[in-house]
Amino acid sequence: MPIAPSVRLGRNVAIHHPDLVNLYGCVVGDDTKIGAFVEIQKNATIGRLCKISSHTFVCEGVSIEDEVFVGHGVMFINDRLPRATANAGLQTEADWTVVPTRVKRGASIGSGAVIMCGVTIGERALVGAGAVVTHDVPPDAVVAGVPARVMAREASR
Repeated sequence: MPIAPSVRLGRNVAIHHPDLVNLYGCVVGDDTKIGAFVEIQKNATIGRLCKISSHTFVCEGVSIEDEVFVGHGVMFINDRLPRATANAGLQTEADWTVVPTRVKRGASIGSGAVIMCGVTIGERALVGAGAVVTHDVPPDAVVAGVPARVMAREASR
């Protein structure tokens, strides 16, 4: 699993196990830490001072702003209607459209969360472990559950 030449890494990016990640065509900001078994696909961006924990999948179309925490095993999704085939053959990039997702500055996403495409997770919001986020999360909100629902209006430390 490589770090492709097409990856743009900022200053002081920490990837302690570079042989155990798959990064290609993405941008990673300064002072960000990336755990083992992370995949970050083309056209995804990670801001500065982020922590992307092990076993996380960041697909094409995901934009993560600065100071975001992403727990272990978080899964981002970029296709609302996934299919294997189109026109009697395997689907290609021409057969579907990436639906972008945005995680705003200072947000935290708990381990095992699933983030559906097309949502925005607001600044400083907290997504509980195992949550399935299907709608936008307001700034400073705490969400949890399947589907994720607002549990508190202000994430506190």
